[in-house]
Amino acid sequence: MMDPKVLILMGSDSDWEVMSEAKRALDELGIPAEVHVSSAHRTPERTGKLAREAAGRGVQVLVCGAGSAAHLAGVCAAETELPVLGVPLAASDLKGLDALLSTAQMPAGVPVGTLAIGKAGARNAGLLAARIVARTDPEVAERVRAQRRKMADEVEAKDAALQAKLAAPKG
Repeated sequence: MMDPKVLILMGSDSDWEVMSEAKRALDELGIPAEVHVSSAHRTPERTGKLAREAAGRGVQVLVCGAGSAAHLAGVCAAETELPVLGVPLAASDLKGLDALLSTAQMPAGVPVGTLAIGKAGARNAGLLAARIVARTDPEVAERVRAQRRKMADEVEAKDAALQAKLAAPKG
């Protein structure tokens, strides 16, 4: 595998069902990513080390998924100057609202880009990480543009099919 451009961290292996969407988005765009389970609370030294050493290994952005108190993204943001994207996960009775607020309410000076709760947030975190990588990699930038064109073409094709259906004689 090529050196990772994105580091995906999650607080528990049970988070993989959701966080795999971030990895899938990156894979579709040919962006190498590394994935680890590391807890802000249970393995704080390991988490800090992963975040601190990421830039030196060529990582350009971190994607962190965590539920409940959701401190993982904030801890990573405190340990690195790289962009950190947080994906709140629905891991408690509050269905991710607690994680969303914890991820979004970082103190001034410790920024975390916060995405939506769950799979859509994880996918968008992967896509946003791709756009960050694309800023310095023309090949990735072209793949991101091609993916956006493909999505637009799909919408236009669906609209054309709907218009044809609506224009068909009723009978």
